[in-house]
Amino acid sequence: MAPSGPAVTWDVHDGIAVVTLDCQDQPVNVISRAVKDEFIATFELLGNDPAVKAVAFFSGKKDNFIAGADIEEFVRLSSAAEAERLSAGGQEMLDRVAKFPKPVAVGIHGACLGGGLEFALACHYRVATDDPKTQLGLPEVQLGILPGAGGCQRLPRLIGARAALDIILAGKTERSPKAFRLGIVDELVPPAILRDITLAAARKLAGGWKPRRRRPGGFFGWLLDGNPLGRALVFRMARKQVVKQTRGNYPAPLAALEVVEYGLKHGIAEGLKREAQLFGQLAVTDVSRKLVQIFFATTQLKKDFGIPNPPPPATVRRLGVVGAGFMGAGIAGTAVAQAGVDVRLKDADLPRVAKGLASAREILDDRLTRRRRLDRYEHARLVALLSGSDTYAGFGGADLVIEAVFEDLAVKQQVLKEVEAATRDGSVFASNTSTIPITRIAEAARRPGQVIGMHFFSPVARMPLLEVIAGARSAPAAVSTAVAFGRRLGKTVIVVKDSPGFWVNRILAPYMNEAAHLLLQGVAMEEIDRLMTQWGFPVGPITLLDEVGLDIAAKAAGVLHAAFGERLAPPPALDALVKAGRLGRKAGNGFYKYASGKKGGPDPAAYHLLGAHPNGGVRPAEIIQRLTLVMLNEAARAVGEGVVRVPRDGDIGAVFGIGFPPFRGGPLRHADDLGAGRIAAELERLAGQYGTRFTPCEVLQEQARGNGRFYS
Repeated sequence: MAPSGPAVTWDVHDGIAVVTLDCQDQPVNVISRAVKDEFIATFELLGNDPAVKAVAFFSGKKDNFIAGADIEEFVRLSSAAEAERLSAGGQEMLDRVAKFPKPVAVGIHGACLGGGLEFALACHYRVATDDPKTQLGLPEVQLGILPGAGGCQRLPRLIGARAALDIILAGKTERSPKAFRLGIVDELVPPAILRDITLAAARKLAGGWKPRRRRPGGFFGWLLDGNPLGRALVFRMARKQVVKQTRGNYPAPLAALEVVEYGLKHGIAEGLKREAQLFGQLAVTDVSRKLVQIFFATTQLKKDFGIPNPPPPATVRRLGVVGAGFMGAGIAGTAVAQAGVDVRLKDADLPRVAKGLASAREILDDRLTRRRRLDRYEHARLVALLSGSDTYAGFGGADLVIEAVFEDLAVKQQVLKEVEAATRDGSVFASNTSTIPITRIAEAARRPGQVIGMHFFSPVARMPLLEVIAGARSAPAAVSTAVAFGRRLGKTVIVVKDSPGFWVNRILAPYMNEAAHLLLQGVAMEEIDRLMTQWGFPVGPITLLDEVGLDIAAKAAGVLHAAFGERLAPPPALDALVKAGRLGRKAGNGFYKYASGKKGGPDPAAYHLLGAHPNGGVRPAEIIQRLTLVMLNEAARAVGEGVVRVPRDGDIGAVFGIGFPPFRGGPLRHADDLGAGRIAAELERLAGQYGTRFTPCEVLQEQARGNGRFYS
C-alpha cells in the first residue's frame, strides 16, 4: 500500500486504484485543507501512473462516507475574500476530479453530505448502499451559506433544476433510495456488495463503457427543466416560495437560487465564479455565524449528559407508556419508529388504548407512505412492537416507563405508585409533565432515585427538543438513561433544573401572557401574529395558544402564577374562552376559526368573550419590544437561578422548543447582541408604563452595571 498522507491511502489491483479516505483523528471524514492537499497529490500521482486505468473511491469509516467540509476551518474565516478563496479552492480540487483523464467510481455508505456529496457529484459513477445510514444532501443553507464547491452547478445538471432546488434551497438530506430515484446515484446495492459493484463499475468504465442516464420526469420534466422558458417558470415559483418561507430573514436560499440560475444561463465556469463570490459574502454574515453557533452547540450536546461524571445509561429495550392520549400515543409511536423498542401502552379503558395504538401506528404509516422511510416488511415488524392494555400487564419487564397523564399532581403521584408496584426495582419512571416539579411528584415514590422528568413537546414525532429534569433525589444513572433514550428518539436533549415550568415553559409564559395583554389593549390578534412571524418565530403567540390548547395553557399558567406570583399572572379574561369551550384547534374554535382542521380568520366571538376591541392603538415596534423583552428578562432570571447549566442549553432549548428565531441565536445570544444596559433601560421604561411585570431582573441589572454578557 502506498500512503500519500494520514488520511488518503490507495492500492492498485489489475489497473484499478482503490483509494480510501479515513481521517484518523476524526470520528467522521471531513474535507479540511490538509485533506484537499492529499486529494490533489493523490489524483496527480494516479493520473501519471500508466498502470492505473480507473479509480474506485471508498471511505474507511464504518458508517460515514464524508460528512462535509471542516466547520472548524470555516468559522476561522475573517473576510468575504478569504471565504471566496476557500470556495474557489474546493471548486478547483473537484474540477480536477471531474476532468480526471481516468474514470472515477465512488462507493458511498453512510452520511454523504455537503462537500462529501459535491465530491461524489464530481466523480463519474456513483454507487450507494441501501442502508438507512446512507443519506445524501447539501445542508449548507442550514448554516447560512450555500454549496460552494460546485454543488449549485453539478446537481442541477445531473437531476434537473426543479429536483436540485428542492434539495439545495431547503438544505435537504435524502435517503439513498430517494437519491437513486432522483438520479443522484447510479446504482443502489446492499452494503455487503458495495465494494464489488463499485470495482466492477470502475473496470467497465476503464473499458470504455459509458452509463446512460435518463433524467426523471418525462415530457413534463423536459418542459420545465429542458428549455429556458420552463426554467424561468421554475425559478420564478422557487423565488416566490423562498421569500414566503424565509420572510427575508435568511439570505442563503435566495443566494443559492441566484447561483443555480446564473450557472444554467451563463455556463458552468461562470456559475462556479458566482458560486464562490456569494459563498464568500454569506460566510461572514451574522446570520451564518449564529446558525454555525447553533450547529456547534447541538453537536456538543450529543456528547453531554448534563451531569458531572455521568454513569453509563441503562439500555432501554422495553418501554411502558401510561396515558394513551395525544402525547402518550406520540411518545409510543416515536419510540417504535426511531428506537425500535417494544412499547406497551396503558390507559383506563380499552377504547382509549385502541385509539392511542391507532394514533401511534399513524406515525409508522406516515413513514411507510408519505416519507417512504420504511418498506412494508420493516413497517410490519415495527407495528408488531406496539401493544396495549387497560391494566399494567406487560410492564414487569419495562426498563423505562413514561407517564403522560393529565397535568395534575395527585393523578401523577397515583400513577407513580401503580407503576412502582408493577415494575422491577431497576425500572426508571419518567413524568412527561410540562410544569409540575419532579421533586413533588417523587414525594409519593418508594424509589425516588428512579424518578425523572422527560418533557416532550407536541407533536412528539415532529418537535426536536426533550427536556430532562432531575429531581432533588433523582439518581445520576436515571438522568443518563433518560438522556441516552431521548437521543435514540432523535431528540436534542437539554438537562434542566427541577423548577416550575422548567426552562421552555418558564420563558414562554410571560411571552404568551403579554400577547394576551396586547389583545385586551386593542391590538388585533392577526397583527400580533404577523409581527412575530416577521420577527422570526414560526407562528405567532395567539396561533400558538390555539395550537397548544387554551385549557392546557391555562393549567400551565396557573402553576407558574402560583410559583412565581403576579409577574407571571395571565390576564383573567382568558378564562372566559376556556369556560366557553373555545380550546383552540382541537375544539374547532379558539381565537381563530377552524374548518376541517384548517385555520381560518380571527373569530369575532373570541373578541366578544374577552371584551376586547381591536383599535390599533399600539405601535408595531412597541408590540415586538414588549413581547421579546419580557421573554429575555425571564430567560435572564432563570439563568440566574440555574434552571439551565450554561447559556448554550438555554438558547438551544428556546430554538428547538419554541422556535425562537435561529438566525438570532437564541434569547441569551440575542440579549448579548442588544446589550444588558439597553435591555434594562427599556424594561424600566415599560415597567413605568405597564407595571412591575417588566421590572428588569437582577441578572440584567448586574450585567448592565458591569458591562457583562452571557457569552464571553
